[in-house]
Amino acid sequence: MAPSKKSRASAGASLSLKTSNKLKRQQLYVAHKKTTGKARHEERHRRRKEEAKDPELRRKRLESNQPASLDKKRIWDDVDDDSLGAVVDVVQLKRRRLAAEEAAAAAEADGVTEGAMERDDDVDSMLGSDEEEDDEERMEKLQRQRAQRNPSIAPSTTSTNLDLTPDALAAQFKHLFSDEPPSMPKVLVTTSLNATIHREAQEIAAVLPNATYIRRSAHRYGHKYSVREIAKFAKNRGYTALLVVHEDQKRPSQLSVCHLNGEDAAPGPTLTYTIRNYQPGKVIPGHGNATNHYPELLLNGFKTPLGLLTAKSMHTLFPSKPELSGRQVVTLHNQRDYIFFRRHRYIFREARPTEKNVVGADGKEMEGVKGIRAGLQEIGPRMTLKLRRVDKGIGRAGSEGEDALKWEWKAKMEKKRTRFNL
Repeated sequence: MAPSKKSRASAGASLSLKTSNKLKRQQLYVAHKKTTGKARHEERHRRRKEEAKDPELRRKRLESNQPASLDKKRIWDDVDDDSLGAVVDVVQLKRRRLAAEEAAAAAEADGVTEGAMERDDDVDSMLGSDEEEDDEERMEKLQRQRAQRNPSIAPSTTSTNLDLTPDALAAQFKHLFSDEPPSMPKVLVTTSLNATIHREAQEIAAVLPNATYIRRSAHRYGHKYSVREIAKFAKNRGYTALLVVHEDQKRPSQLSVCHLNGEDAAPGPTLTYTIRNYQPGKVIPGHGNATNHYPELLLNGFKTPLGLLTAKSMHTLFPSKPELSGRQVVTLHNQRDYIFFRRHRYIFREARPTEKNVVGADGKEMEGVKGIRAGLQEIGPRMTLKLRRVDKGIGRAGSEGEDALKWEWKAKMEKKRTRFNL
């Protein structure tokens, strides 16, 4: 037997189910919204008065009201491993290892000091008559020995100039993570066969300094050069990297970055990304026009060994010495394994009297930026990249051996929403 209307209305917790009259429900809903809105307004007004008298209350409120985002809930693998597929924070792992080395060095130094103390005690025990006279001298000697501790074999863990490159990455990709200063990049950009996105490919090539765009022939009688043939052609002419832009429904859909390395090294690795939300610069409201200056490069949020490989791969595409007079910056921001690509022009100006100072997450004004504002103008293009594959050689077809596939994205990697690969 179906329940009656009266029983259904009483069982519901919503205000709209307390009456079967539609007009009455609307009136109750409007009255409820007014009551709750008035209570919230009075609460905010009372809190604003209290925080104006005591700024410490505002600081405490902002500290306790931190949003519980997925980035803050991020989980790491509890392993002491820095291989390519490990999800570990490279910075924290490096600091733990340096702290362990410093602790071992300090323990070894303490052992040497304690041995010297025991030998001094044995010698002093034989001098019975002068024991009281040499007491102070012996204590001063022990203090000097403790002060002369051997220096640590590891650098300080508080240093900000840490070499975060894992040994496993340096061994696998010797050319990318070389100790030698990077050479001036020279990039060749092309498209897939029968492509129609030549304008988009030219715009991507314009972002990279010293980049050249060459159209791939789509003529029915022309030779269809493969990516391996193009890579061999480019390497013989001094190019350092090859970018292949693929399309889907006449929009950029995939980007392959192949590092050609030097003459004495085999080409590779090849990193394959998917492209989403591509927008050319001309459709961005208020966009600016780029200049020929070398841009600054910002790499944010790359924390794992795979993230370091991705960041290093992007870093080699840009000159290591930017031209600051151009005031152009290229940003690659990693968030939840999505890499947001943006290009801006910036300018510093004085803050207007009506503008407030920059406030941090703790509610305090940030030091060093008071009275200064940064104006941004986006140049474009903008897009979102997601890493899919890392191959040893020139793409999937040009990689051979057991370790041909270094890393590949799989759907099971995103079952846990708080676990990220980059």
